[in-house]
Amino acid sequence: MSPLHLTPLWEVLHALVPPRPASPCVPALWKYEQVRPFLMRAGEAITAEEAVRRVLILENPALRGQSAITQSLYAGLQLILPGEVAPSHRHTQSALRFIVEGTGAYTAVDGERTTMRPGDFIITPSWTWHDHGSDASEPVVWLDGLDIPMIRFFDAGFAQNDAQASQAVSKREGTSFARYGHNMAPVRHDAPFGTTSPIFSYPYERSREALHTLERDAPVDDWDGVKLRYLNPLTGGSPMPTMATFMQRLPAGFSGKPYRQTDGAVFSVVEGEGTVEVEHAGERTTFSFGPRDHFVIPSWHTSRFASGRGCVLFSYSDRPVHQALGIHQEERIT
Repeated sequence: MSPLHLTPLWEVLHALVPPRPASPCVPALWKYEQVRPFLMRAGEAITAEEAVRRVLILENPALRGQSAITQSLYAGLQLILPGEVAPSHRHTQSALRFIVEGTGAYTAVDGERTTMRPGDFIITPSWTWHDHGSDASEPVVWLDGLDIPMIRFFDAGFAQNDAQASQAVSKREGTSFARYGHNMAPVRHDAPFGTTSPIFSYPYERSREALHTLERDAPVDDWDGVKLRYLNPLTGGSPMPTMATFMQRLPAGFSGKPYRQTDGAVFSVVEGEGTVEVEHAGERTTFSFGPRDHFVIPSWHTSRFASGRGCVLFSYSDRPVHQALGIHQEERIT
């Protein structure tokens, strides 16, 4: 059979259709205090223009060499220094930026700039021109989250460099938020970025206020604390067709119940401290995290959060794809 490229199904059936999800990924934690010196060294070794994007990739320990934090998601920490420009380009991959350190850099998308501040969530829609620059007096670092492995699976990756380093600014900062960010939309409009949210900057100030208000005035969930998902205001769905994004607050003294889900998730610690216990196939790992740390919980790994002093976590996953395919599963364990 082998010369005809044939293989007996019965020899591989159990691996192809397992009784439960069997991700090759492992949980992992990146402490910011350990990562930051390497980012700063990268700033000395290469410019943003030379690198195009000066990023240190967060690779899952079980997927080294694949530029992936899960089998469908990419994560990296990007650094831009005062006065630099990361040149304009576009690609089919959707991207998110979550600001980790520093204020005063900017991202430009489709002719509109937005200033970056810690805790802000910013979108780069698929196939839109975008560049980054800095008018700050300090380094600025953000988390890049992309669907690179997913697009690679479909052999659908394209990229194009712009003829100029920075795109021409044609809209005032805040224009997209004014149009779509107040539970209102223009009477006559088309979705400017297709299935991606027309708001490309979600400021942390508003997210934080919502979380603290709900913590004070509404019941706290036994598994998630206070957890909200970001929305595409035109559809009510996820901000991007391939990635969902979330912000959650674990109140002081929180001791959560365990849960697991088929969408693996990447977390960025915004503020505060806590622990997460991750269990899979009889192996248990506990991470203690603090501000600006990052960690990944793979598919169908049971996780349990706790926080003595309270904390805020940003996360993203490939949940919209699971939901579109009708394969998303979640189990909240009591």
